[in-house]
Amino acid sequence: MADSQIHNNYEAPTLLLKDSSNNELFCYLEQIVNIEGKEYGLFTPVDTPVTLFKINEKEEPELIEKIEKNEQILKNADAVLQEHDLTLIRSAVTLTVSGELEEPDYDDLEEDDQNDDSETYELLVNFNVLEEEYGLYVPLEPFFIVGKIEKESAFLIEGEEFDKIQPLIEMELEKSNS
Repeated sequence: MADSQIHNNYEAPTLLLKDSSNNELFCYLEQIVNIEGKEYGLFTPVDTPVTLFKINEKEEPELIEKIEKNEQILKNADAVLQEHDLTLIRSAVTLTVSGELEEPDYDDLEEDDQNDDSETYELLVNFNVLEEEYGLYVPLEPFFIVGKIEKESAFLIEGEEFDKIQPLIEMELEKSNS
């Protein structure tokens, strides 16, 4: 079936997860959930997921949700990462960074007291494109992806299908954890 690799001191199978555009993301299969006779998986990327933000001096950084794979912003990010022996990977679901990253120092991180539900990020690198500043941030919360497992492949659950299946997966996970 899938390859198996050591992940956080345990063995986790790995699979290539594909999205509807045939982009791929190499992931660890963390857990399988059976719903309505189908197998769904909770996946985490093998490489470090990163999120792109536009940095504004007076405001909170602005999340950039959609970006074309060949945009200048990503070319500049890639050049800055290469200076640190890191590689930007334009994959399904998220951008990822391959290479040896330092572990975040959780004692030095500032918590966002305004909203406990917000994800916390740590700045990996920042860079400029024209006169705008951008940053690639590493999410400090686990980054889970839902995919459907078919034979020896995994496919990203997106859009309406995700909206339908997410609550069912959460219910199954709550049952198995109690």
